[in-house]
Amino acid sequence: MDFAAARRKMVASQIRTNKVTDSLVSGAMEQVPREYFVPAERRAVAYLDEDQPVGSGRFIMEPMALARLLQLADIQPSDKALVVGAGTGYSAAVLARIAQSVVVLENETALADKASKIMTELVIPNVTVVRGDLASGVAAKAPFDVILIDGAVSEIPAALKSQLADGGRLVGVVRSGPVGRATLVSRIGDAFGSRADFDLITPFLPEFAPQPKFVF
Repeated sequence: MDFAAARRKMVASQIRTNKVTDSLVSGAMEQVPREYFVPAERRAVAYLDEDQPVGSGRFIMEPMALARLLQLADIQPSDKALVVGAGTGYSAAVLARIAQSVVVLENETALADKASKIMTELVIPNVTVVRGDLASGVAAKAPFDVILIDGAVSEIPAALKSQLADGGRLVGVVRSGPVGRATLVSRIGDAFGSRADFDLITPFLPEFAPQPKFVF
């Protein structure tokens, strides 16, 4: 299979046709080989416009959804970024093509190890993989100009917002039902603003799914 041609087709048909006008985002997604980040048996379908399972109930995000979230974050080449729950690291690899540095926070050992291995294989030196609790962020490496939550959450943890730099942006999908809302949180000084931008059907990160309610 010609994966380079599949990448070009993905960008042309899934990204540029879905309101993604940021050339840094589309260019980065055309460079990163998505097939590296999925299980071997799924490489042939890596470029379909759908979320791809990578194990432990986790997914790498649908290309269009990721591209629109990255565009919403307005990433600059000087930015220091954090990706929360990055799985095998696809979104971090794309982000690393735009930002100055990227920290990957992952709590699943097998996924963190896989992400580290892929970054080495693809020679992406500006990505650092850290294992830890997703909701707690990585305070030791904060503040961050950009934080991407790589999956849907029922609410955005306060600890993550607190790790934004002044002028920083956090993007993620906040979901309470079948459809989530792409949400941008911005920090100015000690004040935070939040706005929902567009709808996405994105799988929950298991750690951030709504807790079942008991009815007596």
